[in-house]
Amino acid sequence: MKLLPALAISALLLGASQATFAAGCVKGAVVGGAAGHVAGGHGVAGAAAGCAIGHHEANKKAKQEQQNAPQQ
Repeated sequence: MKLLPALAISALLLGASQATFAAGCVKGAVVGGAAGHVAGGHGVAGAAAGCAIGHHEANKKAKQEQQNAPQQ
């Protein structure tokens, strides 16, 4: 149970220090860490996977918004 709060704090600190990479990473890491912890003590692996998926989804959303933006 001590891993989850430590993971959340480290994800927030990582997100604060690297704002450009943190798009989606912090949210994904927290959710993935919690899911991994519940799934059998794999909080760190869940956080890493959640960060990667969250970052990918944020990039996909940004690209879609850029394409839908009116061109000047």
